[in-house]
Amino acid sequence: MTPGEDGGTRVLGLIDEHLDSIRAQLTDERYQLLLTRLRALADTPPDDSRSVRRAFQALCLCLVPLPFDHPVREALDSLRLAGPAPVGHPAILRTRDLLARLTAGPSSTPDTTVVIIAAVERRLLQAPALSAAEVRGRYRGSAPPPELIRLADPNLGGRYPEFQFEPRGGAPYQVVLEVNRVLLADADPWGAADWWLSGNAWLGGGPPAALIGIRPDRELVDAAIALVEGD
Repeated sequence: MTPGEDGGTRVLGLIDEHLDSIRAQLTDERYQLLLTRLRALADTPPDDSRSVRRAFQALCLCLVPLPFDHPVREALDSLRLAGPAPVGHPAILRTRDLLARLTAGPSSTPDTTVVIIAAVERRLLQAPALSAAEVRGRYRGSAPPPELIRLADPNLGGRYPEFQFEPRGGAPYQVVLEVNRVLLADADPWGAADWWLSGNAWLGGGPPAALIGIRPDRELVDAAIALVEGD
């Protein structure tokens, strides 16, 4: 990094520099979601460090499918290995500059953003899930742990993706609760669900939800931490 450049600015600069190759590596849905996450980061107040960190984390989640040797992935890995890295006002300014050029085309209108988010949510809601009543029943009427992902289905109400639970009426997997805390699932359940249910290059390309009990728990946690700045 150059003097005065924070980790987020470095990553955003590489996104800008390699946007064509990023587009080639991502599905249409995930690329459009990346643009949506860029807009969310650009709109975040720079002095709200927690919100900036969350917005940057959500942006990084969109880049999980990139190959290990892609410059953006290498930059994300460097951030992880270096420990906590600030994402501050320069990163916000870089994001706004990038969006100013991207939104000159037809692909980033507000209407498109709404469609993208709706498509992602529909996909995630198609995964097997438990109703809020079923989950409360497992806790004898008590509130379930806040770390559990709870998605709001417009027709069925609260839905808890089933992969979070051990089979045959079991409790939540501890590794799921740990990863969900890392991913701030209480604040961004859709982003956390997308991480679990989408392909993940750090874990060999498959969705992490399919690897519970197959890959070591620590690998799943580390794959989540790889995208998240420490506090």
